Amino acid sequence: MKKHYIIILLLCGFNSLNALAQKDLSYFLPDSLEYDSSIPTPESVIGHQVGEWHVTHDKLVYYMEALADASDRITIIETGKTYEDRPQLLLTITHPDNHADIDKIKEEHKQLTDPGLSSNLDITKMPSVIMMGFSIHGNEPSGSNASMLTAYYLAAAKGQDIEDKLKNVVVLLDPAFNPDGLNRFATWANMHKSEHLVTDPNDREFNEVWPGGRTNHYWFDMNRDWLPTQLVESRNRIAQFHAWKPNILTDHHEMGTNSTFFFQPGIPERTHPITPQKNQDLTGQIGQYHAEFLDRIGSLYYSKESFDDFYYGKGSTFPDVQGAIGILFEQASSRGHAQESVNGILKFPFTIKNQFTASLSTLQAGYEMRAELLGFQRDFYKNSVEMASEANEQAWVVSDHDASKLFRFAEMLDRHEIEIHKLARNTNGYDAANSYIIPTKQYQSRLIKAIFDVRTSFKDSLFYDVSAFNMGMAFNLDYKSLDKRTFNSSLLGEKFDPANRPEGNIKGGKSEYAYILEWQDFYAPKALYKIQKAGLRTKVNTKEIILKDGATLATGSILIPVKQQDQSPIQIYQTLEEAIKNSGVNIYSLESGNTNGINLGSPSFESINQPKIAMLVGDGISPYDAGEIWFLMDQHYEMPITKIDVNDFRRADLSRYNVLIMPNGWGYGSIGSQKNKLQEWTQAGGTIIAYKSAAKWLSDQKMTKVKFVESKPDTTGYEAYEDLGNNRGAQVIGGAIFEVELDLSYPLTYGLEKERMPIFRNSTLFMEKSKNQYANPLRYTQSPLLNGYISEENVEKLKGTSAVTVSRVGRGKVISFTDNTNFRAFWYGTNRLLMNAVFYGQTISGRAGE
Repeated sequence: MKKHYIIILLLCGFNSLNALAQKDLSYFLPDSLEYDSSIPTPESVIGHQVGEWHVTHDKLVYYMEALADASDRITIIETGKTYEDRPQLLLTITHPDNHADIDKIKEEHKQLTDPGLSSNLDITKMPSVIMMGFSIHGNEPSGSNASMLTAYYLAAAKGQDIEDKLKNVVVLLDPAFNPDGLNRFATWANMHKSEHLVTDPNDREFNEVWPGGRTNHYWFDMNRDWLPTQLVESRNRIAQFHAWKPNILTDHHEMGTNSTFFFQPGIPERTHPITPQKNQDLTGQIGQYHAEFLDRIGSLYYSKESFDDFYYGKGSTFPDVQGAIGILFEQASSRGHAQESVNGILKFPFTIKNQFTASLSTLQAGYEMRAELLGFQRDFYKNSVEMASEANEQAWVVSDHDASKLFRFAEMLDRHEIEIHKLARNTNGYDAANSYIIPTKQYQSRLIKAIFDVRTSFKDSLFYDVSAFNMGMAFNLDYKSLDKRTFNSSLLGEKFDPANRPEGNIKGGKSEYAYILEWQDFYAPKALYKIQKAGLRTKVNTKEIILKDGATLATGSILIPVKQQDQSPIQIYQTLEEAIKNSGVNIYSLESGNTNGINLGSPSFESINQPKIAMLVGDGISPYDAGEIWFLMDQHYEMPITKIDVNDFRRADLSRYNVLIMPNGWGYGSIGSQKNKLQEWTQAGGTIIAYKSAAKWLSDQKMTKVKFVESKPDTTGYEAYEDLGNNRGAQVIGGAIFEVELDLSYPLTYGLEKERMPIFRNSTLFMEKSKNQYANPLRYTQSPLLNGYISEENVEKLKGTSAVTVSRVGRGKVISFTDNTNFRAFWYGTNRLLMNAVFYGQTISGRAGE
């Protein structure tokens, strides 16, 4: 009997745990209010209680649409579609009286950014605007699940208190910043849920397979894209942000299971200097509301001890340079339905309740601090324009011969409502035909300052994210500020129009002899791939070509002969026209091979094969780095890339490919037994492009002779235990910009014009220069730091090391990179290095290999 009694108790315990994970609305909602019974509850639409299952994105959409249909407090729009074709939604929630005048409210609120208009506004009669955004990381789902409660509460709560709040606040609610990632994770968590919840952290439910649900379709961390706006989801979202210019933006996240709940402000010393102190004061003031509301439900929390407000590409920091208050919430994550933690069993409904409670506290702050928030926003833009008028920098000129890259830069600024013009005339050595000018006296002057910001000294040596994000450097542009003496409004030409994309052309029309494609435009690789895909034979010139009219075509230009093809001259011409459409790529039509310098039949032209590319992905490979490469190939260059899981490498037929990309990662040990297969493929003529730890792994496997700088043991003596984290963290290169020198005659640098360029680095992997002086086409300078933080010890290690080393393996090559050339899709300046490796790695002389 006793044994049976124990079993019954255990079963009751499991059943009670299961019951605890299923909560009705009374668990979440304030019990002092009545709710409108005509407003559908989440359960009535999605078929389960909030927190009982992880809501899938389709159900989330159904519920928000049902709320909008039922409530006169809500309107809903689709702001766009994700890469997986899921809708992005924005709910506008406010009092029906405000909805009747919503366009005027929106217009007047936007006028706070204009000092010429804002002084005439009566802010005592204006509502504040709060944008609530949930779960930009898909596997941090408590936010999106809480969004249903927040929307229900705002639609259904009754009483004078909620009426007053909705009359004085407009809530813009985005239920899922990352629909694709959220749905991926919900599927994972739900498919592994047991009827009787398993809380053991070792259970598969809490341990997603690669790449996980954090990221979007292309495996990007979308919470780093608010400023670059390279992803379609970010562009859709940022358009709504700028249309409204909210006073508060909340960004709901999750952190480790053993944590509690964090709300900003973060560590004070890690705030970007461009952010005004008043912003941090208001953030702290709002934090008092969070503390009060979390106290009511007995939740543990903390503030000011973690995270930072430095990189303006994050959702909680981007508003700080927009006259708004960005607030990061970090909730301990159950990573499933219920999981053991140091604080007891952490249940999914509890994580949702905390996020919902933080939404209520934000609403309360936005209501009670309405006038102060509106006044701060008005003063922010007034002060910004005044500071811009007094500043030494009155404008920035940016220039590049790469028309498409320059356009992409201008397009990014335009998405942030930054005024940008064509340069009206040549000035300060800048050619008007290839230049834009950005006046700083405009409402986004602080954001402009941030975009061109350069600093190498900091109050704190630790960063939650990158310490440098200068976009002029990232795009590898020539740029310069103009002071009051050199700037004149007459330099401002026509305004930038994103509809006027660069258009290359075939100079000289149809040819019966040959064409030459310039390689300097960002989209030249796309054009070349289309030409090769059409079956045309192509060659690359390894020496300059001087045409009869004196024009010089640099090394790396592509020769397309006419008579040596299997197509007619008119078919070739049509193929070339299609290949350069929507790009700045120019093609020259030639009627004779008798050019100055080398002739078109010269052995200095080398045949190039169409790339057939595979990339290793899977466990142990950085999904970010792999996703950036996939995105670049798929979205920019329209080139197929086969993604081979490292666990399937044994079965893969490598003969289908001539280029293999190995992104940064530590998971290549799983293909160690297949080293001979990899080596034989390379020896037969394949090109391996290996990034960071992948390059180190190939070196460790003796496939290359590349050597890395060994770390020396710590000999600093004794240190205080409390300084352990800071001292170790100070040796991390979280993300800074450095200078490399280039060999411009090398195939990997074709299309580049300057002997030095900025490169992004976020690792402490240092590659020694090869003894073969021809194998180091990119080398760090002796004073490498351009922007951001690096310790003095690491600067010494970095000086003069190699950024790229080329190794010969039989007839093939291994091209080793120490740095990510594709970082977060906005490092346009170094994308060229990867594409040159893809197309021209096959042409590098074996004698130039390490």
